[in-house]
Amino acid sequence: VRRDAGMFDVSHMTIVDVTGDSGQPRAFLQRLLANDIDKAAAPGQAIYTCMLNADGGVIDDLIAYWMGGDRFRLIVNAATRDKDLAWMSTVAAEFSVSLDERPALAMIAVQGPEAREKAAPLLPIALRDSALALKPFHASADGDWFVARTGYTGEDGWEIVLPGEQAQAFWEQLISVGLAPCGLGARDTLRLEAGLNLYGSDMDETTSPDASNLSWTVADRATRDFIGADALRQPGGSNQLLTGLLLQAKGVLRDHQTVVDEAGNAVGEVTSGGFSPTLQRSIALARISRAAAESEAPLFVDVRKRQLPVRIVKPPFVRRGNALIELD
Repeated sequence: VRRDAGMFDVSHMTIVDVTGDSGQPRAFLQRLLANDIDKAAAPGQAIYTCMLNADGGVIDDLIAYWMGGDRFRLIVNAATRDKDLAWMSTVAAEFSVSLDERPALAMIAVQGPEAREKAAPLLPIALRDSALALKPFHASADGDWFVARTGYTGEDGWEIVLPGEQAQAFWEQLISVGLAPCGLGARDTLRLEAGLNLYGSDMDETTSPDASNLSWTVADRATRDFIGADALRQPGGSNQLLTGLLLQAKGVLRDHQTVVDEAGNAVGEVTSGGFSPTLQRSIALARISRAAAESEAPLFVDVRKRQLPVRIVKPPFVRRGNALIELD
């Protein structure tokens, strides 16, 4: 994926189409989402956003697409499907909208510097030119086929939605033109290198966007009436930050390891950790106290009863195949 082209079966993701009376779907999404759906200013354009609870905690993160008119598409995480649909339905009761889950659709992500060029000839003819012309975070559709220039790897590529009964044949065609099948473990390593959050690890209902390096996904919190806005407007803000860590010794950072200061006091926790094949070093995302992050004092991670030194770095670690941080 970093040097050529790989693909992932992500059909477990949940696709929900939103329609309704004139203006109602947009009003519904303005209430539901922390980001501003009006940023999707042209049909096919998308935004990345969170759904928050009343306390400002993250129910889920998702991508929302404006499909034109009063039609929108949401793609949410598989592990949170049931609670997401229940929450959306509760909020939708205040609006004249319909939520249509699309379980019969499959989804294949093709990712890497050569992915779009290799996959393009296999798309339906009606989609090829428009798909190749897409800007990042834009999508094009033809019937049940939907191609979005999005991904979860830090590389260029597409996420392709298609009828489930056509997925196996399309997958085999992609193999024939040189796309390597990859598993979700590889996807997790790629997204960690790219500094992308994983729901349930790096954010959840107990953490706000401000404590999850996602403040940029909250639009006009002072004026917009989205769910969770009142909580985010409270003075003081979060006393925790989600940041990157680079291990400066031999070892591997793992989820839930404790981050400590020189005196051995706990100041945070690794939320996602692993070995970076691109950097040949261990990296992590960690939620630590704002005071520890801003003090510039040495920090350590407790790895099997050894306190190993780490350096705070700003994610992403890798993007478009290139290291974005200086190695010691």
